[in-house]
Amino acid sequence: MSQYQYYEFQAIERPLTKDELEHVRALSSRARISATHFVNEYHYGDFRGDERKLMEQLYDAHLYFADWGSRRLMLRLPTALLPARSAEPYCAEDALSCWTRKGHLLLDFPYSAEDGGEWDFERSYTLASFTTLRTELAAGDLRPLYLAWLSALTRWELEEDVDEDEYTATIEPPVPAGLAQLTGAQQTLADFLHIDPHLLTAAARASGAAPSQTVDKDALAAWIRALPGRDKDTLLLNAALGSAPQPGPALLARHRAASHGTAEPSTTTRRRSAAELLDAAHGVRNEHTQQQEQARAQARRAQQQARESHLDHLAENAERSWQDIADLIGQKQPGPYNAAVTLLKDLREVHDRAGTPEEFARRLHDLREQHRGKPSLMRRLTDAGLTAR
Repeated sequence: MSQYQYYEFQAIERPLTKDELEHVRALSSRARISATHFVNEYHYGDFRGDERKLMEQLYDAHLYFADWGSRRLMLRLPTALLPARSAEPYCAEDALSCWTRKGHLLLDFPYSAEDGGEWDFERSYTLASFTTLRTELAAGDLRPLYLAWLSALTRWELEEDVDEDEYTATIEPPVPAGLAQLTGAQQTLADFLHIDPHLLTAAARASGAAPSQTVDKDALAAWIRALPGRDKDTLLLNAALGSAPQPGPALLARHRAASHGTAEPSTTTRRRSAAELLDAAHGVRNEHTQQQEQARAQARRAQQQARESHLDHLAENAERSWQDIADLIGQKQPGPYNAAVTLLKDLREVHDRAGTPEEFARRLHDLREQHRGKPSLMRRLTDAGLTAR
């Protein structure tokens, strides 16, 4: 039996050199490879490369998944945009790890097969779904990291050998703003990591409103004009030489920080224990169940009201309905026969409500006698329980 595996890498900060391209082409003869992209699908065998080393040396984003449920997302950012000290509080075993290499921070978001079950190919992803997370992280938005920690807690809750005291002793990392208004890429990450939506809702209750992503060009221009000349010269020189990351995200992050408009975690909000979060998620789950039950009850009442209104209309126009039945039967076609049977069943209920079932039985008997030569109609009437009493 074949096994499916998908590997995708993307170079964002700079394209690969000729020598680097030769190196990655040697790893696979069937991969689709360009100076910025590497994509390969395996139905037999395994990838010969080392994903970790390729990310450390060449690429800025990596996606992997297999049909037995394993999946992995890796991102690389310059430490000037996201230092390790900002990411480390969110690291959790088997959910998020980070390390630095040559001026870059690498983030690894894994999900193991036993956690996720078989892959849902109707909801397969491409790396493009996640690459904007780099831009968000570079701008100081740490929501993707907090989502990874929630994924770890989601899985931890399912384990059977965890002491309750461990949940009480474990404190959540700083809570970023905007958890209740995730971006598209962040919601995709939450789905990818199978985060319990009730746990996410509970966590978001301690999260402030998401900062506006709209850039005030006039304010940004004024802020840039006020930058020291040496800073501007350094930015332009590095951009021209390609010796530093693209300056845009770093400038926007600095501008937002200066304007107090980042999604960085609050330092004043009380941080909750894992036990408190799981209890809150249980409460959200109960609320959601009650809301669903109320919605179903309301839908049933609406259906019943519509049904009663329909029967009332038939009762007021009973003779017209009997004529409609005759017209439908006269068409001698399967569709009209079915419509006639449905209308007869409704009329039976109308007569039962009015306390005149004998009248309905008489008229049904006459109808059956009149059309006894139509076996297809007779079969439909019998199957629907419309037999003479």
